[in-house]
Amino acid sequence: MLQINDPLGTLFELKSTPQRIISLVPSLTETLYDLGLEDKIIGITKFCVHPVHFKSTKKIIGGTKKVHYEKIRLLKPDFIIASKEENTEEIVLELQKICPVWVTNIATVADVLQTISDFGQLFNCRTEARKWNDKIAYSFEEFKSFSHNAPVRKAVYFIWKNPYMVAGTGTFIDELMQLNKFENCFRNQNRYPEVDLEVLKKEHEPEVVLLSSEPFPFKDEDAFEIGRFTHHAKTVFVDGEMFSWYGTRLHQSFRYFKQLQEKL
Repeated sequence: MLQINDPLGTLFELKSTPQRIISLVPSLTETLYDLGLEDKIIGITKFCVHPVHFKSTKKIIGGTKKVHYEKIRLLKPDFIIASKEENTEEIVLELQKICPVWVTNIATVADVLQTISDFGQLFNCRTEARKWNDKIAYSFEEFKSFSHNAPVRKAVYFIWKNPYMVAGTGTFIDELMQLNKFENCFRNQNRYPEVDLEVLKKEHEPEVVLLSSEPFPFKDEDAFEIGRFTHHAKTVFVDGEMFSWYGTRLHQSFRYFKQLQEKL
């Protein structure tokens, strides 16, 4: 029997390896696939866009904030992957009536490595988990060496419009901003605060404005509007998946960050 705690401290006692997995976390759906678990994944959200073919081969059970409980029951899962950030407590409590629900809580690179290691134990794919952790750790160290002498730049990372929202402290995005030598203008505010553009100009004066491709797809007109409220900050459109998708995607992120640093 495997005894293991999830990041929230819930104890799991598994007599056998789960064979029917539902993932409510897009980046972890990709991670499960990379760990060789495609045949065990039976349900995903509509936001689980990687790998692409899952849209036609796996059952869509709703989104991350609104799931179809009856669809999930009919799939007869024996294990569900959720996220403290992306899925509500109400959803988790309801799904626990169906089967065990593992709730992840990822805000750092170390959390990513631990999650992959946990999956290696949970789904009996320890060798693949070690391989991926080794690749990520190597890419991480390589990027730190590459960016060692990069200048520190004050930056703001926009994730939403109407209202404007940015990434604050306690987020995975903030962790990756720090690794890129971006001093987060909103490091003193928690999670994803709303932002008044007038305040941005008067109190923060960013050198770099990062506009994400997701969850809101910022366009040129948004860059122009936000730019009017900065003192000649450089605006950069960034791939939101590289900054916010934790899991095996992190291996790609460090290569992407090298290209980003060269642009600046």
